[in-house]
Amino acid sequence: MFVIFGAAGHVGRVSAAALRRAGRPVRAVVRNADQGEFLAKIGCEIALADLLDAATVARAIEGAHAVQLLCPVPHADTDPAQAMRRMIDATVAALRADPPPRLLALSDYGAEHPTGTGITTLFHELETQLRSVDSQSTFLRAAEHMHNWARVLPIALAKGVLPSLHHPLSKRFPSVAAQDVGALAAELLLDDRAQRVSPRIVSIESDERVSTLEVARTIGDLAGRAVAAREVPRGEWAAMLAGAGLGESYARLITDLYDAHNAGRIDVEADVSERRFGATTLAEVLAAILPHAAAVTATAR
Repeated sequence: MFVIFGAAGHVGRVSAAALRRAGRPVRAVVRNADQGEFLAKIGCEIALADLLDAATVARAIEGAHAVQLLCPVPHADTDPAQAMRRMIDATVAALRADPPPRLLALSDYGAEHPTGTGITTLFHELETQLRSVDSQSTFLRAAEHMHNWARVLPIALAKGVLPSLHHPLSKRFPSVAAQDVGALAAELLLDDRAQRVSPRIVSIESDERVSTLEVARTIGDLAGRAVAAREVPRGEWAAMLAGAGLGESYARLITDLYDAHNAGRIDVEADVSERRFGATTLAEVLAAILPHAAAVTATAR
């Protein structure tokens, strides 16, 4: 049995579908039954679990040959960092008690740093705790997801301005499509060769790095209108994130992350990682999410 946590997300559903196409049994772990509709249609067994509840995690991994773990940052919580740490504690406790033969954890570029990287620091903590689980482990570290631009696409379409925390606008940074992460995760789970080292650290980013200037130009080309990139001054970050509805604690995790990005600390750990590259382009990802952003923009008018 292949157990996929976060199976309803952009990465997890791709992994689940790939494993089902390979003829493998999949238990798709979701938070509520409604999220499992598509997964049940492709032949997945559906399990409900709360990562804050070790007992539900234990039930979800029972009999697993391999587990794909996603531990999300609970951004709606008043203290997302502490909430995620509780998730990590509960989940790792269940995995230690019943370790699957194979374990793949979805992680982030920069997770090798113990401090100073905001959200990514939490993935360092996840990786650190998972090293105590008696499984053949793989940490799949992904670059920034291209889909994250969906958050500001309505602004770009409505105002012709793309705000960015990446400084300077010409800086090229690694990013990746979620579907490429999901496909690689499934490929790694299906690789039954004995690992020489555990954890195995694998990185994935797109074939080409991009800059915010290129992102704005691509949005403009797809939307048929001029879109200019705007470097949001560091002093305006907190107000902008608060205006977007983010709580103070979550906003601080984001500002710390982009401070680390702009200092060059969020990148592949080149001497440690096996490097993989996704073939999906930024234009393909943006073209897929543009219609929804355009609908949001039209509704807001």
